[in-house]
Amino acid sequence: MSKQDLGSAKRLNELLATLAETVDSRADGNPEKSYTARLLKSGPVRCGKKIAEEGAEVALAIAAETRKDVAAETADLLFHLLVGLRVRGVQLDMVADALSERRGVSGIAEKAARQTKA
Repeated sequence: MSKQDLGSAKRLNELLATLAETVDSRADGNPEKSYTARLLKSGPVRCGKKIAEEGAEVALAIAAETRKDVAAETADLLFHLLVGLRVRGVQLDMVADALSERRGVSGIAEKAARQTKA
């Protein structure tokens, strides 16, 4: 990873941590005044649908839109993922642990291991 990529990763990490804190702080907010509070109060099914919608928008942007559009749609997806994690009580440390467990493991092997567990 280049020095520039490391700097970008650090910046993204900091921004995601701040966004996660903002999502947490809005959990008990007024749904009339906060979109985040409204989403959280709508529950996991609605949050899951929003994640699916945003994921589709990212995929379409990757297929046919500008890099700026891809970045904007990805930002929307990351926000909705954080809301979805919050509504299900999944801490970012749990996601980090899952990623850490996969470090150095082939994607093909990891997928095969998941299929044998099912």
